[in-house]
Amino acid sequence: MADTLVAAGYHQIGLDHFALPDDELALAQKAGRLRRNSLGYSADTCKTLIGFGRSAIGRLGDGYVQNDVATGSYSRHIRAGRLATSNGYRLTDEDRVRAAIIERLMCDLEADVPAICAAHGVYAIPFLESAERLSMLAEDGVVDIEKGFIRVRQEHRFVIRAVAAAFDAYLNRSPY
Repeated sequence: MADTLVAAGYHQIGLDHFALPDDELALAQKAGRLRRNSLGYSADTCKTLIGFGRSAIGRLGDGYVQNDVATGSYSRHIRAGRLATSNGYRLTDEDRVRAAIIERLMCDLEADVPAICAAHGVYAIPFLESAERLSMLAEDGVVDIEKGFIRVRQEHRFVIRAVAAAFDAYLNRSPY
C-alpha cells in the first residue's frame, strides 16, 4: 500500500501518513517544522492543544491533561459547568528534552541529540547513554549514529516507534 501511494506521487509523512507534495504536512516536514501530538502529525506550531470529549488528552505549556474516561462522570462535570479534567501531568525538564528527541525522530526519522540538548541547556551524553535500546538498533542496522546524530534508515522506517521508544523514560514504568 505504501509503495502504491508513493508511486502515485504521495509523500510519506513519518511512519504511516501520506500527503501530496504541496500539502502543508509535506511542506512542514521538508522545512523541519512537522510536529506530532496526541492526534497525529500536524503542521500547527501551537503549543496548546485542548481536548474535547471524554478521555480526550490536551497539552498545555507545562504538561498534559486528560478528561474523565467514564461517560457518566464526564457528563456530570460538563452539565455542572465544570472542566471534566481528571488527570494531569507536569513535564520535567528531562521530559521536555526526551519529547523533543522523540518528536524529531517520529517526524523526520532523524534527531540531532546534541543540538536538541544544547537548545534545552543540558548535556547530550546522559540521554544517549540512557537509550540502551539504541545500540541494539544500531547493531541491527536499523539506525546510523554518528556523534549523537541518529538517522533511521529508510528501509527500516516502519520500526520508528521502536527507535523513539529508546528515549521514552516511562515505557517500562506503566502501572498496568
